[in-house]
Amino acid sequence: MMNSLLEIVRDSGSPPPLVHLAFKFLYIITKVRGYKRFLPLFPHEVRDLQPVLDMLAKQNPRDTETWETRYMLLLWLSMICLIPFDLARFDGNLVSVEGQARQPTMDRILEIAKCYLVVSDKARDAAAVLVSKFIVRPDVRQSRMADFLDWVLSMLSKSSSQTMEGTVIVNGMLQALAQLFKHGKREDCLPYAATVLECLDNCKLSESNQMVLRKLGMKLVQRLGLTFVKPKVAKWRYQRGRRSLAANLQAQGAAVQNQKREAAAAAAAEADDDEEYDIPGEIENVVEQLLVGLKDKDTIVRWSAAKGIGRITGRLPKELADDVIGSLLDCFSFQETDNAWHGGCLALAELGRRGLLLPSRISDVVPVMLKALTYDEKRGACSVGSNVRDAACYVCWAFARAYEPSELIPFISHISSALVIAAVFDRDVNCRRAASAAFQENVGRQGTFPHGIDILTAADYFAVGNRVNCYLTISVYIAGFPEYTQPMIDHLINMKINHWDSVIRELATKALHNITPQAPEYMANVVLPRLLPLSVGSDLHTRHGAILACAEITHALCKLAQENNRSVTYYFSEKSLEGLKQIHQEVCRYLPCYQIYFLTVCTLIEKLSLSKMPFRGDPIIGTSFFKSPSMTVIPVGLSDQYLSSYPKDCFCLSLWVG
Repeated sequence: MMNSLLEIVRDSGSPPPLVHLAFKFLYIITKVRGYKRFLPLFPHEVRDLQPVLDMLAKQNPRDTETWETRYMLLLWLSMICLIPFDLARFDGNLVSVEGQARQPTMDRILEIAKCYLVVSDKARDAAAVLVSKFIVRPDVRQSRMADFLDWVLSMLSKSSSQTMEGTVIVNGMLQALAQLFKHGKREDCLPYAATVLECLDNCKLSESNQMVLRKLGMKLVQRLGLTFVKPKVAKWRYQRGRRSLAANLQAQGAAVQNQKREAAAAAAAEADDDEEYDIPGEIENVVEQLLVGLKDKDTIVRWSAAKGIGRITGRLPKELADDVIGSLLDCFSFQETDNAWHGGCLALAELGRRGLLLPSRISDVVPVMLKALTYDEKRGACSVGSNVRDAACYVCWAFARAYEPSELIPFISHISSALVIAAVFDRDVNCRRAASAAFQENVGRQGTFPHGIDILTAADYFAVGNRVNCYLTISVYIAGFPEYTQPMIDHLINMKINHWDSVIRELATKALHNITPQAPEYMANVVLPRLLPLSVGSDLHTRHGAILACAEITHALCKLAQENNRSVTYYFSEKSLEGLKQIHQEVCRYLPCYQIYFLTVCTLIEKLSLSKMPFRGDPIIGTSFFKSPSMTVIPVGLSDQYLSSYPKDCFCLSLWVG
């Protein structure tokens, strides 16, 4: 397809509209496949240089209809300029026939790149790619690199990101610098790195309200940092060695012995490493900017900063790398926002994936990771934290691939329970699926998760997509394994019955009803006494969920007692029975204000009645009427036949009716 379209472009007899159409089709292919895969397929022969330059010279940078043509020509030129010949050889006699001096080829290309670095369309991205390929040529680097960087830095210093025109210029300059420091040789870029970093500091991009500029600033900062330190693989890093599933699932004893041998070999290699690290002072500035970038308000900036932390830490000595990890763990205080937690999780995953988080730090990281898996902060009528939970699943996934099973054995019970809870009870489907994927990776790579294969069969990627199915069916199956029963119940009580979303609260109470047969004594002796004070507490969401949970658990315990031919009060203490009776006295004071509690008390009435609690002789609660715009007024104590004549949204306030 590409060759057919380029034949049209190369044909001098093709009309301009047909040429533009061919370039438009080439752009579509580029967009689908990606320009990095597309570039090597361009013909890059010597005979293509002048025609491409001539076509670019004929283009109008302000024509909004033909931007695809300019974009593709710039990409094509970036490939052609890699030809291994000195560009001065293409100049020949610089005096044209008319007697006017012609511009050297090198200057023509550089002028084209500068022209398109300050446009507002897609051609700006291709111009940055052209700069990264062209400036690093040996002949161009010697004569033009310093002048080009001076021009870029002067444009940066003169432009303001507060205006639209300035934003476009700053964007192009940052892209050019980022591409240049990515593809250029370290020894060529190092003399200019400190000056570029100083200019970047003066731009104060972290204060810009343009997300793209902050992201490009992060990319450039990390590439400057990689320029300052030598490219070397840290010998102190943790190396798991084996990555095959068959090797990971071998006998535990053999795995421990292999791990000990590898640790001894790593220690010997570290002892033999006498090479000193040469760490310039600018690295502290770079790391500080990346740590600040982890708290940025946009995900794409945090993600770039996290990758930069991982790349630079891998080139630092062990002591400095540990200081970076210590500073990173400061992101996980409850004074920080969800942005800091999310960026911190991304950085931890990058460090773990690269083997830069040594086993000695796992005990500090795992508690933070477990908190992140349940991070949910209320903001007005909703909450934030789904991205934090998703990133925490990424941390668990990375740890499964990075460490030997023996390193994580002390934390297996906590990690497995947290991942199961996230996979089943998280509100967001992307978090449930991320937790399921992380659990699967741990089962395959670690081989130490209890009942891993059985749980994966029930809670795979597709099964956890349905939230109701997760709460009411999958959770019951997983709770049948004793390792997960109590953690699941505790999570529902601590995190879900007081959730801001009423649907989650109701699903959590129904899940407690279904799980009760797995641990009836724990429900009766521990959970119910904890719920009764919450049902009359001050927090509205907690009170609503606690009343529903008391109703569902009471009903489940009574059904279980009846099935075992026991008294309905077999699982209840006198204090619990009295607490169930007294719920209404505190709650009914709020009924005129909160209709939801009226419905909740009615549910409690229903469940206690279905449970056949021995309250028939107790006095009836109140003889008044309850009036609501959406409900019909009904006198207390009427018969079932009378009640059946009323609409279904009518409820009676008698607690022990029937």
